[in-house]
Amino acid sequence: MGNLLRVENLSLIRDEKRILKRINLKIDKGEIHALLGINGVGKSSLAYCLMGLSGYKPSEGRIYFEGKDITNLPLSKRAKLGITLAWQEPTRFEGLTIREYLSLSRKDEDDSLDEILDKVALKSRLYLSREMNQDLSGGERKRIELASVYAMRPKLAILDEPDSGIDMLSLERIMDFILSLREKGASVLLITHREEVVEISDKASLMCEGEIVKSGDPRMVRDYFKTRCQRTCFEKDRIK
Repeated sequence: MGNLLRVENLSLIRDEKRILKRINLKIDKGEIHALLGINGVGKSSLAYCLMGLSGYKPSEGRIYFEGKDITNLPLSKRAKLGITLAWQEPTRFEGLTIREYLSLSRKDEDDSLDEILDKVALKSRLYLSREMNQDLSGGERKRIELASVYAMRPKLAILDEPDSGIDMLSLERIMDFILSLREKGASVLLITHREEVVEISDKASLMCEGEIVKSGDPRMVRDYFKTRCQRTCFEKDRIK
């Protein structure tokens, strides 16, 4: 099993501030890789770099996907290669019904919309005719966006805080959803600040202040996060 994604010495400077500091990361084909860290350490910025968003061009380092250097490829070409990003804050598509939105995303006609919505614990009879507007809660929009990722059949799904706005009862379904993505052939970069989500990953990396400080067994990374990172941040907040 070879590397699907390889990041080498990736750094990012925005507004004269160093956001990412020589990031090295590897994700194998079929792997769920958790990127753990508190809010504000650069996890989303790394996701935007990998996706090729405007304003997030690395100041140094390279990004390889399936052995090809994609560092300078635009977002549209990375998407065609099979990379997709589920945003931490889901976007709204005013004027589209959920049926239309998922149909646009669907890559394989054999995937029924009923099945796709079921993967994120939503009943198709209650949602397919609804519009993608402000009447949907943040948690509903989050789950619908995850459903669209499933419909795309990506090679690499970057999930930025997929558990945000999700209650604990639904969290188990979201974790099942991530496992089902892998069953469909996707590798997953799972970005989270919740240590319990790391349990479903094959490998984990811990990010702190723009750097990856630990990488390896998920339990080891989670325990380090609990005993070192969270305590350090708590002490910093108390000093302030």
